[in-house]
Amino acid sequence: MFRRLFYCCVILALAGPAAAIDRVKAESNAAIAAASEQIRRDPKDANAYYNRGNAYAARGDTDRAIADYTATIRLDPAHANAYYNRGNGYSSKGDTDRAIADYTATIRLDPAYANAYYNRGNAYSNKGNTDRAIADYTEAVRLQPANANAYFNRGNAYGNKGDADRAIADYTETIRVDPTYANAYVNRGLAHEKRGDFAKARADFNATLGLTQSATRWALDKARERLSALPPPPPPPPPPPPATILVEKAGVANGDRRIALVIGNSAYENVAALPNPVRDASLVADVLRLTGFEAVTLLTNLRKDALVNALREFAARAETADWAVVYYAGHGMEVGGVNYLIPTDARIAADREIGFEAVPVDQVLNAAERARKLRLVILDACRDNPFAAQMKRTMTVASRSVSRGLAPLEPEAGTLVVYAAKDGETALDGDGINSPFATAFVKNLPTPGLEVRRLFDFVRDDVMEATGRRQKPFSYGSISGRQDFYFVAGK
Repeated sequence: MFRRLFYCCVILALAGPAAAIDRVKAESNAAIAAASEQIRRDPKDANAYYNRGNAYAARGDTDRAIADYTATIRLDPAHANAYYNRGNGYSSKGDTDRAIADYTATIRLDPAYANAYYNRGNAYSNKGNTDRAIADYTEAVRLQPANANAYFNRGNAYGNKGDADRAIADYTETIRVDPTYANAYVNRGLAHEKRGDFAKARADFNATLGLTQSATRWALDKARERLSALPPPPPPPPPPPPATILVEKAGVANGDRRIALVIGNSAYENVAALPNPVRDASLVADVLRLTGFEAVTLLTNLRKDALVNALREFAARAETADWAVVYYAGHGMEVGGVNYLIPTDARIAADREIGFEAVPVDQVLNAAERARKLRLVILDACRDNPFAAQMKRTMTVASRSVSRGLAPLEPEAGTLVVYAAKDGETALDGDGINSPFATAFVKNLPTPGLEVRRLFDFVRDDVMEATGRRQKPFSYGSISGRQDFYFVAGK
């Protein structure tokens, strides 16, 4: 069921262009010659045999490498690295029992040798001794908590035992340590699929397809295969109850001209896809249309140029509107106290690139600022952001902070900004087909006579209840205290 992906620390001949192979051979031959001369001068120099063994291993001459490591151990029985590298040599030859014996000797000499536990775990797994493999992987991650491969292989071992919960937990840890570990997404997706949790399986397979630069061919092919085999996702929930239709008449009668721009970014090209934003945006757009909005523009999966153009066009229309509402679902990021929305084509390898690749939230505020009465910006953009983990910090902007979630802001008077999660915190996609925030927003929005400030109090309470208080929506800015604003007027 699960893709096995064992990593061993044995030094093998490098595959690559001929020039690179020739260079490795030349360096290895020079090292072998130097070590051989040292051995001629002093036949009892254990390190000379060890160094020559490493050079033979680099050249791919495993048998000679093993012979030299054996000579090292004969001269220096406490040489832990020689046992370890000889174990790697035996492992590469398929001699699992001798490899296990050498890794065990390594651990006896150095009980904190994390890679020896990890490689012995791989050897036990190859022999089918799953329990001993799990024990060794557990010790490896205790000694080396950032060893993504140990979490991954332990997840495989649990999966082979039928313990899906522990397998999923280990794949999740693998992804936490290395968000680009495509095989972990695939194997977690397979575990979710086996349990019948097709929504989570689909999310993991889609995330794999977003890792085109780091994913193996197997991972990409398996993700496509399983996505085509999964049952289709359930249809979106029905629109709000017919009572909201009455609001449309009230809105028109009131004379307020209401417009909205709704954006959902899911299909990110350079990081994992997000499962919910497009669905969230579609749901919000439908509800806004039913509550008296004259124009609701729904746009999805916008690259940077398209996102900037959408804001520019909305700003022009907002000049003649009474209400201007912007809803955005997708990735967002704070760098140095400045908030940005992340287009689907963003490629952010270093913090200095954020201004070229992303759109400042100030541009969103500017797009709504000309509306005469209510300017409302809703940002469901605080999801845990993979760009932040990948970004390099540059020397020239070393003082910049890159924090979780978004930074607080103070918009101009008359503008209300609502975050799905409070500044510095991340929002959840939830377990359903819509995020907890979008679900709470569309549930409360059609309530007759619910003033907009009170509306978002209700949304906050519902989200906190749905997430076990792990997510708290928050509002920033202020709107006129002399006027009440209702999406749906009271009866």
